[in-house]
Amino acid sequence: MASILPIMPSRPRLTTAEEVSARAAAATSEKPKTERSEEDRARRKERVEKAKDALARSNGMKGEHVVAGRAALKLFLRNLNDTKQPNDEQFEAICEAPFKAPPKPKAFGGQGGGGRGR
Repeated sequence: MASILPIMPSRPRLTTAEEVSARAAAATSEKPKTERSEEDRARRKERVEKAKDALARSNGMKGEHVVAGRAALKLFLRNLNDTKQPNDEQFEAICEAPFKAPPKPKAFGGQGGGGRGR
């Protein structure tokens, strides 16, 4: 009767130094180095400072809008190297998000009037 267990190789295959260096060379050649102008660097630095300032000022505040706003700021800082960045209007909204409470819904949803039919 034949064994139903799979045949295991005696040793796992080891990666050679040539393969490691070839992978490293391929990884570095895939990413073209982006050159940023001085204007872009200054704008980027200003945005980072504003985002970090907003995070620092919102620390300790309470509310669901604060949590969501801080998460948006952290996501912005995490994705600084992405090519798609928010425009100035979107960035300002992200920076102000932790400080602006959403409007409260009106109770009972109707027009005022007291409820008595006089």
